Amino acid sequence: MINGYQHLGLDERRDIYRLVATGRSVRQIADALRRHPSTIYRELKRNRHLDEHPLFRGYFPTVAQTMARGRCVRGGKIARQPELAAYIADRLSAAWSPVQIAGYLRRHRGVREAVGHETIYQYVYGPDGRHQKLWRHLPVARRSRRQRYGRKPCGLHIPVANTIGARPQEITDRSSFGHWEGDLLIFRREYGKTNLTSLVERCSRFTFLARNPTRHSAGVTAGIDWHLRGMPPPLRRSITFDRGTEFAAFATLRNRLGITSWRPAKTG
Repeated sequence: MINGYQHLGLDERRDIYRLVATGRSVRQIADALRRHPSTIYRELKRNRHLDEHPLFRGYFPTVAQTMARGRCVRGGKIARQPELAAYIADRLSAAWSPVQIAGYLRRHRGVREAVGHETIYQYVYGPDGRHQKLWRHLPVARRSRRQRYGRKPCGLHIPVANTIGARPQEITDRSSFGHWEGDLLIFRREYGKTNLTSLVERCSRFTFLARNPTRHSAGVTAGIDWHLRGMPPPLRRSITFDRGTEFAAFATLRNRLGITSWRPAKTG
């Protein structure tokens, strides 16, 4: 793996294009480029070209490079369009909520000016929005935004057969090897979105630490897959998680590696 994260460049995007064209999987592409699978997964998802004609849809390196560079422009989509920024500021001052503004833009202003309510909130609390004190016009006027991930997950369905209460006794009393515990380690806000997945084998206490670029479940699960895939099946029989949404894709571990996942029936 590359020491210290570096953004994908045009040469790597060309390699991804060639490997995709030959039918390689995300994991095979990641191995070839010495990248984490979640990096390749995110690249193919975010920078895929969408077109009305199916023939022109897909991943193209120069298009992907242009899309990635566009996201790096300071301030994002709203700040790059002064007329859009002025319209949003005007609607906020007229007591519209970000959700109402986003809905109106989506229906009446076309793709170029369509933004989600989350993007509007980010703009309000970004440098330009703070300079204009746009936060004063929000439904709940706070100078600083609350952390988005502070809430308990809602609506996450855990099958009864996969709850901790249904685990075999050998897992509970730590008498057999191959059963793991997974947890997410979150750092202070100044360190960005980076976090670590901790994987601890319950019997031996052997531990892995996997670095994740975000808290999204697809990336977190890809990191767990990356660390456990090379083990013989008897050494990776099950994982116990908490109910956090970052582990919501736990079923993919069963499909890919045959690992059983256990989770609490409810929080608390």
